[in-house]
Amino acid sequence: MSALEQNSLNLNISVIIPAFNVEKQIKSVLVNIPDFVKSIIVVDDASTDGTTKVVEGINQPRIHLLEHECNKGVGGAVKTGYAHAYTLGADILVKMDGDGQMDPAYLQTLIAPIIRSEADYTKGNRFLHLRQLKAMPLIRRIGNLGLSFLSKLASGYWAVFDPTNGYTAIHRKAYELLDLDALADDFFFESSMLAQLGRIQAVVHDVPVPAIYGDETSNLSPLKSLFTFAPRLMINTIKRLIFQYYLYDFTAVSVYLLVSIPSIIFGFVWGLVKWRQSILSGVVASTGTVLIAVLPIIIGIQFLTSAISIDINTSPKTALQKVSNRPKPL
Repeated sequence: MSALEQNSLNLNISVIIPAFNVEKQIKSVLVNIPDFVKSIIVVDDASTDGTTKVVEGINQPRIHLLEHECNKGVGGAVKTGYAHAYTLGADILVKMDGDGQMDPAYLQTLIAPIIRSEADYTKGNRFLHLRQLKAMPLIRRIGNLGLSFLSKLASGYWAVFDPTNGYTAIHRKAYELLDLDALADDFFFESSMLAQLGRIQAVVHDVPVPAIYGDETSNLSPLKSLFTFAPRLMINTIKRLIFQYYLYDFTAVSVYLLVSIPSIIFGFVWGLVKWRQSILSGVVASTGTVLIAVLPIIIGIQFLTSAISIDINTSPKTALQKVSNRPKPL
Protein backbone atom coordinates (compact mmCIF):
# COMPACT_ATOMS: atom_id res chain seq x y z
CA MET A 1 0.00 0.00 0.00
CA SER A 2 1.38 3.41 -0.99
CA ALA A 3 1.85 6.24 1.51
CA LEU A 4 -0.95 8.15 -0.21
CA GLU A 5 -3.34 5.21 0.13
CA GLN A 6 -2.39 4.86 3.80
CA ASN A 7 -3.07 8.55 4.40
CA SER A 8 -6.44 8.16 2.69
CA LEU A 9 -7.36 5.46 5.18
CA ASN A 10 -6.34 7.65 8.11
CA LEU A 11 -8.50 10.59 7.01
CA ASN A 12 -12.24 11.00 7.30
CA ILE A 13 -13.24 11.46 3.67
CA SER A 14 -16.84 12.18 2.76
CA VAL A 15 -18.43 12.22 -0.69
CA ILE A 16 -21.40 14.52 -1.25
CA ILE A 17 -23.69 13.66 -4.17
CA PRO A 18 -26.42 16.13 -5.18
CA ALA A 19 -29.03 14.02 -6.93
CA PHE A 20 -31.93 15.10 -9.10
CA ASN A 21 -33.73 12.58 -11.33
CA VAL A 22 -30.75 10.26 -11.72
CA GLU A 23 -32.39 6.89 -10.98
CA LYS A 24 -30.63 5.29 -13.98
CA GLN A 25 -27.11 6.35 -13.00
CA ILE A 26 -27.01 6.77 -9.21
CA LYS A 27 -26.54 3.08 -8.31
CA SER A 28 -23.48 2.70 -10.53
CA VAL A 29 -21.96 5.83 -8.97
CA LEU A 30 -22.55 4.69 -5.39
CA VAL A 31 -21.31 1.10 -5.69
CA ASN A 32 -18.07 2.22 -7.34
CA ILE A 33 -17.00 4.75 -4.70
CA PRO A 34 -13.73 3.53 -3.12
CA ASP A 35 -13.78 1.78 0.25
CA PHE A 36 -11.55 4.38 1.93
CA VAL A 37 -14.44 6.87 1.80
CA LYS A 38 -15.98 6.93 5.27
CA SER A 39 -19.36 8.43 4.39
CA ILE A 40 -21.42 9.01 1.26
CA ILE A 41 -24.07 11.69 1.55
CA VAL A 42 -26.74 11.64 -1.13
CA VAL A 43 -28.92 14.75 -1.20
CA ASP A 44 -32.09 14.05 -3.18
CA ASP A 45 -33.08 17.50 -4.41
CA ALA A 46 -36.83 16.79 -4.70
CA SER A 47 -36.48 14.27 -7.53
CA THR A 48 -39.66 13.27 -9.36
CA ASP A 49 -38.40 9.84 -10.40
CA GLY A 50 -37.24 6.83 -8.39
CA THR A 51 -33.86 8.20 -7.27
CA THR A 52 -34.72 7.89 -3.57
CA LYS A 53 -35.89 4.28 -3.90
CA VAL A 54 -32.73 3.28 -5.75
CA VAL A 55 -30.52 4.79 -3.03
CA GLU A 56 -32.58 3.18 -0.26
CA GLY A 57 -32.19 -0.18 -1.99
CA ILE A 58 -28.39 -0.13 -1.68
CA ASN A 59 -27.34 -1.79 1.54
CA GLN A 60 -24.32 0.25 2.61
CA PRO A 61 -24.20 1.72 6.15
CA ARG A 62 -21.89 4.53 5.02
CA ILE A 63 -24.61 5.95 2.75
CA HIS A 64 -26.62 8.80 4.28
CA LEU A 65 -29.73 9.86 2.35
CA LEU A 66 -30.99 13.41 2.84
CA GLU A 67 -34.13 14.64 1.08
CA HIS A 68 -35.23 18.15 0.14
CA GLU A 69 -38.98 18.74 0.17
CA CYS A 70 -38.55 21.35 -2.57
CA ASN A 71 -35.86 21.75 -5.19
CA LYS A 72 -33.05 24.03 -3.96
CA GLY A 73 -30.72 23.69 -6.94
CA VAL A 74 -27.42 21.85 -7.21
CA GLY A 75 -25.63 24.41 -5.06
CA GLY A 76 -28.28 24.24 -2.37
CA ALA A 77 -28.05 20.45 -2.35
CA VAL A 78 -24.25 20.53 -2.07
CA LYS A 79 -24.41 22.98 0.84
CA THR A 80 -26.82 20.64 2.64
CA GLY A 81 -24.42 17.76 2.04
CA TYR A 82 -21.40 19.81 3.13
CA ALA A 83 -23.08 20.73 6.40
CA HIS A 84 -23.92 17.10 7.15
CA ALA A 85 -20.43 15.88 6.24
CA TYR A 86 -18.92 18.54 8.48
CA THR A 87 -20.98 17.36 11.46
CA LEU A 88 -19.72 13.83 10.75
CA GLY A 89 -16.17 15.10 11.19
CA ALA A 90 -15.08 14.93 7.54
CA ASP A 91 -11.50 16.06 6.90
CA ILE A 92 -11.97 16.22 3.12
CA LEU A 93 -15.34 16.92 1.51
CA VAL A 94 -15.66 15.64 -2.06
CA LYS A 95 -18.45 16.73 -4.38
CA MET A 96 -19.46 14.28 -7.11
CA ASP A 97 -22.52 14.46 -9.34
CA GLY A 98 -24.98 11.59 -9.45
CA ASP A 99 -25.32 11.41 -13.24
CA GLY A 100 -22.30 9.16 -13.79
CA GLN A 101 -20.13 11.72 -15.61
CA MET A 102 -17.51 11.67 -12.84
CA ASP A 103 -15.49 8.48 -12.52
CA PRO A 104 -15.08 7.43 -8.85
CA ALA A 105 -11.83 5.70 -9.85
CA TYR A 106 -10.21 9.17 -10.05
CA LEU A 107 -11.27 10.15 -6.54
CA GLN A 108 -7.88 9.38 -4.98
CA THR A 109 -6.13 11.34 -7.73
CA LEU A 110 -8.45 14.26 -7.02
CA ILE A 111 -7.75 14.41 -3.30
CA ALA A 112 -4.00 13.63 -3.52
CA PRO A 113 -2.83 17.31 -3.49
CA ILE A 114 -4.97 17.96 -0.40
CA ILE A 115 -3.59 14.88 1.39
CA ARG A 116 -0.05 16.07 0.61
CA SER A 117 -0.94 19.53 2.03
CA GLU A 118 -0.23 21.10 -1.38
CA ALA A 119 -3.77 22.43 -1.88
CA ASP A 120 -6.91 23.36 0.02
CA TYR A 121 -9.27 22.74 -2.90
CA THR A 122 -8.96 20.60 -6.00
CA LYS A 123 -11.17 20.32 -9.04
CA GLY A 124 -11.30 18.17 -12.12
CA ASN A 125 -10.19 19.54 -15.47
CA ARG A 126 -11.64 17.74 -18.48
CA PHE A 127 -9.54 19.78 -20.91
CA LEU A 128 -6.33 18.03 -19.84
CA HIS A 129 -7.50 14.75 -21.41
CA LEU A 130 -7.45 15.21 -25.19
CA ARG A 131 -9.00 11.84 -26.04
CA GLN A 132 -11.95 12.30 -23.72
CA LEU A 133 -12.19 15.96 -24.72
CA LYS A 134 -13.15 14.88 -28.23
CA ALA A 135 -16.27 13.28 -26.75
CA MET A 136 -17.33 16.61 -25.23
CA PRO A 137 -19.94 18.38 -27.39
CA LEU A 138 -18.45 21.32 -29.33
CA ILE A 139 -20.98 23.79 -27.95
CA ARG A 140 -20.00 22.79 -24.40
CA ARG A 141 -16.32 23.28 -25.18
CA ILE A 142 -16.94 26.77 -26.55
CA GLY A 143 -19.04 27.72 -23.53
CA ASN A 144 -16.34 26.47 -21.16
CA LEU A 145 -13.68 28.58 -22.86
CA GLY A 146 -15.64 31.78 -22.30
CA LEU A 147 -16.61 30.88 -18.74
CA SER A 148 -13.05 29.91 -17.88
CA PHE A 149 -11.65 33.31 -18.83
CA LEU A 150 -14.34 35.19 -16.91
CA SER A 151 -13.83 32.91 -13.90
CA LYS A 152 -10.10 33.65 -13.93
CA LEU A 153 -10.89 37.36 -13.68
CA ALA A 154 -13.48 36.84 -10.95
CA SER A 155 -11.43 34.51 -8.77
CA GLY A 156 -7.81 35.45 -9.48
CA TYR A 157 -6.94 31.81 -10.16
CA TRP A 158 -5.36 32.29 -13.58
CA ALA A 159 -3.96 28.75 -13.68
CA VAL A 160 -7.38 27.16 -13.16
CA PHE A 161 -9.49 26.05 -16.10
CA ASP A 162 -12.85 24.33 -16.68
CA PRO A 163 -14.64 26.28 -13.90
CA THR A 164 -18.00 24.49 -14.23
CA ASN A 165 -16.47 21.09 -13.50
CA GLY A 166 -18.31 19.77 -10.47
CA TYR A 167 -15.84 17.06 -9.46
CA THR A 168 -14.23 18.86 -6.52
CA ALA A 169 -12.68 18.34 -3.08
CA ILE A 170 -12.12 20.78 -0.23
CA HIS A 171 -10.22 20.53 3.03
CA ARG A 172 -12.13 21.04 6.26
CA LYS A 173 -10.10 24.11 7.28
CA ALA A 174 -10.84 25.88 3.99
CA TYR A 175 -14.54 25.01 4.29
CA GLU A 176 -14.65 26.56 7.76
CA LEU A 177 -13.49 29.92 6.35
CA LEU A 178 -16.04 30.12 3.54
CA ASP A 179 -18.94 32.54 3.53
CA LEU A 180 -21.54 29.87 2.82
CA ASP A 181 -24.32 32.42 2.28
CA ALA A 182 -22.34 33.86 -0.63
CA LEU A 183 -22.25 30.52 -2.44
CA ALA A 184 -24.85 30.23 -5.19
CA ASP A 185 -27.66 27.68 -4.96
CA ASP A 186 -27.90 27.12 -8.72
CA PHE A 187 -25.39 25.98 -11.35
CA PHE A 188 -23.27 29.04 -10.57
CA PHE A 189 -22.17 27.20 -7.41
CA GLU A 190 -18.73 26.12 -8.69
CA SER A 191 -17.91 29.60 -10.01
CA SER A 192 -19.03 31.27 -6.78
CA MET A 193 -16.95 28.74 -4.85
CA LEU A 194 -13.80 29.80 -6.73
CA ALA A 195 -14.58 33.44 -5.96
CA GLN A 196 -14.96 32.64 -2.26
CA LEU A 197 -11.77 30.59 -2.22
CA GLY A 198 -9.94 33.53 -3.74
CA ARG A 199 -11.31 35.74 -0.96
CA ILE A 200 -9.76 33.52 1.73
CA GLN A 201 -6.55 33.01 -0.28
CA ALA A 202 -6.93 29.24 -0.51
CA VAL A 203 -4.60 27.20 -2.71
CA VAL A 204 -6.50 25.67 -5.65
CA HIS A 205 -5.18 22.96 -7.99
CA ASP A 206 -6.55 21.55 -11.21
CA VAL A 207 -6.43 17.76 -11.52
CA PRO A 208 -6.73 15.92 -14.87
CA VAL A 209 -9.99 14.01 -14.66
CA PRO A 210 -11.79 12.83 -17.82
CA ALA A 211 -15.54 13.13 -18.10
CA ILE A 212 -17.82 10.23 -19.00
CA TYR A 213 -20.56 11.10 -21.49
CA GLY A 214 -23.39 8.65 -21.83
CA ASP A 215 -27.15 8.96 -22.32
CA GLU A 216 -27.65 11.31 -19.39
CA THR A 217 -29.31 14.67 -20.01
CA SER A 218 -27.42 17.72 -18.82
CA ASN A 219 -29.44 20.38 -17.01
CA LEU A 220 -26.80 23.01 -17.76
CA SER A 221 -26.89 24.73 -21.15
CA PRO A 222 -23.35 25.95 -22.01
CA LEU A 223 -24.46 28.94 -24.11
CA LYS A 224 -27.21 29.93 -21.69
CA SER A 225 -24.82 29.72 -18.75
CA LEU A 226 -22.25 31.84 -20.60
CA PHE A 227 -24.72 34.71 -20.88
CA THR A 228 -26.34 34.28 -17.47
CA PHE A 229 -23.07 33.76 -15.60
CA ALA A 230 -21.19 36.65 -17.25
CA PRO A 231 -22.85 39.51 -15.29
CA ARG A 232 -22.40 37.65 -11.99
CA LEU A 233 -18.76 36.91 -12.78
CA MET A 234 -18.10 40.58 -13.60
CA ILE A 235 -19.64 41.59 -10.27
CA ASN A 236 -17.37 39.09 -8.53
CA THR A 237 -14.40 40.51 -10.45
CA ILE A 238 -15.10 44.03 -9.17
CA LYS A 239 -15.55 42.72 -5.61
CA ARG A 240 -12.30 40.77 -5.80
CA LEU A 241 -10.28 43.75 -7.00
CA ILE A 242 -11.72 46.00 -4.29
CA PHE A 243 -11.09 43.49 -1.50
CA GLN A 244 -7.72 42.23 -2.70
CA TYR A 245 -6.11 45.50 -3.76
CA TYR A 246 -7.82 48.20 -1.71
CA LEU A 247 -9.24 46.71 1.51
CA TYR A 248 -6.81 43.90 2.36
CA ASP A 249 -3.73 45.46 0.75
CA PHE A 250 -2.47 48.32 -1.40
CA THR A 251 0.11 47.35 -4.04
CA ALA A 252 1.40 48.42 -7.43
CA VAL A 253 -1.71 46.85 -8.95
CA SER A 254 -3.84 49.24 -6.88
CA VAL A 255 -1.99 52.23 -8.36
CA TYR A 256 -2.02 50.85 -11.90
CA LEU A 257 -5.78 50.31 -11.79
CA LEU A 258 -6.37 53.82 -10.39
CA VAL A 259 -4.39 55.28 -13.30
CA SER A 260 -5.35 52.97 -16.15
CA ILE A 261 -9.14 52.80 -15.92
CA PRO A 262 -9.78 56.57 -15.64
CA SER A 263 -7.21 57.21 -18.39
CA ILE A 264 -8.85 54.79 -20.81
CA ILE A 265 -12.33 56.15 -20.03
CA PHE A 266 -11.17 59.76 -20.45
CA GLY A 267 -9.42 59.00 -23.75
CA PHE A 268 -12.47 57.27 -25.23
CA VAL A 269 -14.94 59.89 -24.03
CA TRP A 270 -12.74 62.79 -25.20
CA GLY A 271 -12.21 61.10 -28.57
CA LEU A 272 -15.92 60.41 -29.10
CA VAL A 273 -16.91 63.97 -28.17
CA LYS A 274 -14.31 65.55 -30.47
CA TRP A 275 -15.11 63.10 -33.28
CA ARG A 276 -18.80 64.04 -33.04
CA GLN A 277 -17.93 67.74 -33.04
CA SER A 278 -15.72 67.24 -36.09
CA ILE A 279 -18.54 65.46 -37.95
CA LEU A 280 -21.08 68.18 -37.15
CA SER A 281 -18.77 71.11 -37.94
CA GLY A 282 -16.97 69.58 -40.90
CA VAL A 283 -13.65 70.73 -39.42
CA VAL A 284 -10.92 68.09 -39.08
CA ALA A 285 -9.68 67.73 -35.51
CA SER A 286 -6.18 69.04 -34.85
CA THR A 287 -3.22 66.80 -34.10
CA GLY A 288 -3.18 67.99 -30.50
CA THR A 289 -6.85 67.10 -30.04
CA VAL A 290 -6.22 63.61 -31.38
CA LEU A 291 -3.19 63.16 -29.12
CA ILE A 292 -5.22 64.15 -26.05
CA ALA A 293 -7.49 61.20 -26.85
CA VAL A 294 -4.83 58.70 -27.92
CA LEU A 295 -2.16 59.20 -25.26
CA PRO A 296 -4.39 58.50 -22.19
CA ILE A 297 -5.66 55.35 -23.92
CA ILE A 298 -2.12 54.13 -24.67
CA ILE A 299 -0.91 54.92 -21.15
CA GLY A 300 -4.02 53.36 -19.64
CA ILE A 301 -3.60 50.14 -21.62
CA GLN A 302 0.07 49.89 -20.61
CA PHE A 303 -0.77 50.30 -16.93
CA LEU A 304 -3.69 47.89 -17.20
CA THR A 305 -1.48 45.29 -18.88
CA SER A 306 1.06 45.66 -16.08
CA ALA A 307 -1.68 45.24 -13.47
CA ILE A 308 -2.95 42.07 -15.15
CA SER A 309 0.59 40.69 -15.42
CA ILE A 310 1.22 41.18 -11.70
CA ASP A 311 -2.22 39.78 -10.83
CA ILE A 312 -1.54 36.64 -12.87
CA ASN A 313 1.70 36.05 -10.97
CA THR A 314 0.13 36.73 -7.58
CA SER A 315 -1.38 33.59 -6.10
CA PRO A 316 -1.43 31.97 -2.65
CA LYS A 317 1.42 29.50 -2.16
CA THR A 318 0.76 28.03 1.30
CA ALA A 319 -2.25 25.81 1.91
CA LEU A 320 -4.59 26.97 4.67
CA GLN A 321 -4.28 23.62 6.43
CA LYS A 322 -0.65 24.57 7.13
CA VAL A 323 -1.63 27.94 8.58
CA SER A 324 -3.06 28.05 12.08
CA ASN A 325 -5.38 30.75 13.41
CA ARG A 326 -6.15 32.20 9.98
CA PRO A 327 -8.91 34.79 10.64
CA LYS A 328 -12.11 34.58 8.68
CA PRO A 329 -12.33 37.43 6.12
CA LEU A 330 -14.90 40.20 6.46
